Amino acid sequence: TLEIPFVSHKHALFAKQTIEVDAELQPQAVRRTLEVKDNVLVATFTTLTVRLARLTTNAFLENVDLVVRTLAEFGEEAERGRSK
Repeated sequence: TLEIPFVSHKHALFAKQTIEVDAELQPQAVRRTLEVKDNVLVATFTTLTVRLARLTTNAFLENVDLVVRTLAEFGEEAERGRSK
């Protein structure tokens, strides 16, 4: 289980919705559940092997990194654009 804190519940929810669109490449070997608790994205993985756990975790963290960088770059601007 990984817990990734965000600055707000909205950002954590955005990350969850963005990441969960992509299904696991080996659904028979990897099960992923994502949930948001307050401002924390909670990811739980069940895998058949330790190697799959490492690969799955690395891929997930790369996706989280991309979401965080996108939010840092465009998050406030996108929010202002919606309210217009």
